[in-house]
Amino acid sequence: MLIDGYDTLLLDLDGVVYLGRYAVPGAPEALEQARRRGARLAYVTNNASRTPAAIATHLRELGVPAEATDVVTSAQAAARVVAERVPAGSNVLVVGGSGLRLAVRDRGLRPVTTAASEPAAVVQGIAPGLSYELLSEGALAVRRGALFVASNGDATMPTGRGEQPGNGAMVRVIAHATGVEPVYAGKPDPPLHRESVIRTGARRPLVVGDRLDTDIEGAVNAGVDGLLVLTGVARPVDLLTAAPRHRPTYVGEDLGALLEPYPPVRDGECGGWRARWAGGALRLDGGGSRIDGLRAACDAVWAAVGDGRAEEDAVKEALDRIG
Repeated sequence: MLIDGYDTLLLDLDGVVYLGRYAVPGAPEALEQARRRGARLAYVTNNASRTPAAIATHLRELGVPAEATDVVTSAQAAARVVAERVPAGSNVLVVGGSGLRLAVRDRGLRPVTTAASEPAAVVQGIAPGLSYELLSEGALAVRRGALFVASNGDATMPTGRGEQPGNGAMVRVIAHATGVEPVYAGKPDPPLHRESVIRTGARRPLVVGDRLDTDIEGAVNAGVDGLLVLTGVARPVDLLTAAPRHRPTYVGEDLGALLEPYPPVRDGECGGWRARWAGGALRLDGGGSRIDGLRAACDAVWAAVGDGRAEEDAVKEALDRIG
């Protein structure tokens, strides 16, 4: 089984384990089996709005095995970044929700809500109902020299209703108003991966995600293996046209891929499929499962384009064949 090569799964949540209030079909069962096989499950999320305890409660309600100590958030990573750069006990203006306030407090810092409190840092994370007033206080403090840290730069976040604006979109308000770019703590930047490894003691981690530009790029940046599942944001065309930093080690339909042997993929061949690059386009022959066809196609395209990227038109015919 794929999982047998790793001691810890660093699992993204939105788009991998659940979509909004509902579990991704098959995810709870796959994770329970993974846990029974001895894997440590760590839920690593760029969402900084909720506390680890609230996230763990939600996971258990969906039938997913989880305790608060199994959850690692970008809020915790952001709070560590701030704590390493400002004096202990400093005021920190929190532009975000309860998860971010708790993480800041747990690092021995004092959460505040106004620039008048002379905060040493401003830390921002997504939260429902984030107000203009709080964004304005954050901008005022950053203009006065406060360190600016963002939990993550995700432009969107997947929900049961579709993709909605993420923290990266909201961060642009303060960044544009002040001309100051934040230090990012979440994926794909290193702080969240470092936080995850510290908290889990992982030696052979496998990053599991649904986004190429956060989960997989974060794995590449950390020098560890990554599994991309097709239950969230990324589509087959995104994989075939991916830049090197967005190419996963493995591709699976869903978390069930963890509990299956990963088939050999060599020279554009996987399962009953054979892919080749000819005349500036991807050609795909054979048949079998959709996911094996995609694996074969990725292998052939990435080998052909090297450090470049394939154009969408060059892979369209093969995508149509995979279905």
